[in-house]
Amino acid sequence: MRADFINSSEDIKRSVGLLRRRLDWDTAQKRLDELNARAEAPEFWNDPQKAQSLMRERNRLDAAMTAIHEIEQELADTLELAEMAEADGDEDLTDEAAGVLKRLRDRAARAELEALLSGEADGNDSYLEIHPGAGGTESQDWASMLARMYSRWANAHGYKVEVIEEQPGEEAGIKSVTLLVKGENAYGWLKTEAGVHRLVRISPYDSAARRHTSFASVWPYPLVDDRIEVEILDKDVRTDTFRASGSGGQHVNKTDSAVRLTHEPTGIVVACQADRSQHKNRATAWNMLRARLYELELRKREEASQAEADSKTDIGWGHQIRSYVLQPYQMVKDLRTNVETSDTQGVLDGDLDAFMAASLAARLDGGSDISDD
Repeated sequence: MRADFINSSEDIKRSVGLLRRRLDWDTAQKRLDELNARAEAPEFWNDPQKAQSLMRERNRLDAAMTAIHEIEQELADTLELAEMAEADGDEDLTDEAAGVLKRLRDRAARAELEALLSGEADGNDSYLEIHPGAGGTESQDWASMLARMYSRWANAHGYKVEVIEEQPGEEAGIKSVTLLVKGENAYGWLKTEAGVHRLVRISPYDSAARRHTSFASVWPYPLVDDRIEVEILDKDVRTDTFRASGSGGQHVNKTDSAVRLTHEPTGIVVACQADRSQHKNRATAWNMLRARLYELELRKREEASQAEADSKTDIGWGHQIRSYVLQPYQMVKDLRTNVETSDTQGVLDGDLDAFMAASLAARLDGGSDISDD
């Protein structure tokens, strides 16, 4: 058999073996059988929230196991086809089999990466906070560009995006924004983006057209669902209400509907002004606070938590995870994985998959992750 057939098939078998081990196949099969049995019980939907959570778990397990079965079966069929084609001297069919194996190898590699999204929070929806660094309008404009970039990435992958809180800048951009990205594995993918992002460009706000460097921090944290319990004492939380910002005129909010919560033991602050109802904003803010405290607990489990915390608090030189250079040349480079591209506009329009995949692959090759505990 041709060497490329052998190499491709060995790569696929290695990926499948790793997938089976990561999934813990026998345990996963027992759990899937259990979930299927529970879903058939008449009282299953009496508690809709719990039922939906169990169904999400069931669907994730079923999809993962089905994908492994399909890859294994397609590999066996393609190798059989390749042997027949070579025996008959059919070059066209042999080339077709080689193409199928290549696509199957890519699929197995992708599944291998997605298998890393198996932590207790990876499958959850995700909040995404973006804050500009020092630099006034320049950094605030950069923060708004990042918010647009992640919104476009989310929309391209079928996720829904909600603006939970946004503070506009005085001249342009934003002082802060919190997005809620809803969809399967939203947090699992977005957690690869945590850190400081650096922009180099000719400033549109500088009359002398000088080159400026701007920084902004990106911080994802998972929405806490009913599987996760986070205890918060009322006495530890200070609640402030304020008037939500708006576009002016008849749209100005005349009541203090926006809510800010401060968790005094940790100093964590969250705010919500997405709704005209203070009651609804308060409920959302409490969900955000639970999510932030849960994310904090996850990060305490990781040996590198202090390094990540340092990169978050100092939004400036030496702490960036990725550089976006628009002048004097075009380049986006991830400083953790060395993945780079000259398609800066594509990246700013949301084409982030190569960077996210490389970050997950680095974890696979030996890095640790908060969600793998």
